[in-house]
Amino acid sequence: MTAYDVATKLPDIDRLRQRCKALAVLERIIDGGDPYYAYTSNWGTDEAALMSNGSGDEWAIVFTADGAFIRLFDHESAMSPYCHPDHELWPGLVDGVPEVLRPQVTEPAFCDEDGQLVATTVLWRLAGDDRWHAGDGIAFPPPSGPYDDNGPDGSGLLDILFDDIVDRFVEFAVDYYEMTVDRAAVEHVVAHRPLTDTVTRALNPQLTVADLRTDLTEIGYPIAGDGTCDGAATAAGPNGDAGRRRF
Repeated sequence: MTAYDVATKLPDIDRLRQRCKALAVLERIIDGGDPYYAYTSNWGTDEAALMSNGSGDEWAIVFTADGAFIRLFDHESAMSPYCHPDHELWPGLVDGVPEVLRPQVTEPAFCDEDGQLVATTVLWRLAGDDRWHAGDGIAFPPPSGPYDDNGPDGSGLLDILFDDIVDRFVEFAVDYYEMTVDRAAVEHVVAHRPLTDTVTRALNPQLTVADLRTDLTEIGYPIAGDGTCDGAATAAGPNGDAGRRRF
């Protein structure tokens, strides 16, 4: 898998934003520690989804008024700037980034102390575009081995945002947290339905919506009214398909 493959599998900007918020909410409910997935509605004048696996791999998706910009860094990728003496980006990585999104290429949070972007994958999409883009003519190095699921540029780290996000998150919870999560509750959150106490407790019996209100406000995720949705909303899949359980 490379950025070109990922570009064909990512949803449109609005749906991607909702999926990113869902990951942040699920993460916050299941684990209140340092987040693997996070979302902030106060990234300067923009919004941003963030991933950090604690092992040196990370991605950020910045949602602006003009579109969305994705920067990903896989520390084991042969495309890492740190594999080159001058810390140069892999050729073609940012070729074609639109002018309105160019500030993201020099965003200090994504750059080293010399102002060089640290990335192995870059993708973008303008608000009026019908697809995602990556730099033209990138010559990717060969995969590092038969078990290189993330691809030569690490872009496979974005696969949780594909249409099978519910199943992928359930698998992620088993692998990362060593726990089985309620799939219907995950469907409910991914469908961006207002969060209820029933859904929250299905994922973490120790929490209620009131415990999460500050984080939900920061993320920009809807909260059910007092008793208006709890026990009544049907969980749905990422494309609006009805789930098995009613919350």
